[in-house]
Amino acid sequence: MKISVELVKQLREKTQASIAECRKALEEAKGDLKTAEQVLKKKGFEAAIAKSERKTGQGLVEAYVHQNGKVGALVELLCETDFVARTVEFKTLAHEIAMQVAAMNPKDIETLLKQEYIRDASKTIEALIKETIAKLGENIVLKGFSRLEIGE
Repeated sequence: MKISVELVKQLREKTQASIAECRKALEEAKGDLKTAEQVLKKKGFEAAIAKSERKTGQGLVEAYVHQNGKVGALVELLCETDFVARTVEFKTLAHEIAMQVAAMNPKDIETLLKQEYIRDASKTIEALIKETIAKLGENIVLKGFSRLEIGE
């Protein structure tokens, strides 16, 4: 089956996967965009599992303070290299997790990882992290977090 450039472009914009991966997924899905997204998601999760044993010695601490100034969160997110720690995708992930902590007040890391993501209830925080692992090609570990609230 011939896959159009436009279809590859659409899938790439939705998933941020490479052009080659998008083309392979579309070929496997016989041109169906939704099925190709699922193929890429599955491959991404498989890649995340394969990378889970890699050492994470770099990363960043992200702070988020809610606009009312009464709730804040700190998140320690680790990755393998300083290069990845400086990427927009990694910084965005850390920020999103810090917002999640401020909004949902999880008890511990395990609870946080299982929570529905506040921006997209169809995925968990764990799935959000695995998607970023697939995009960046490095292991990412949520090391810890802290939440503060006035009056608590």
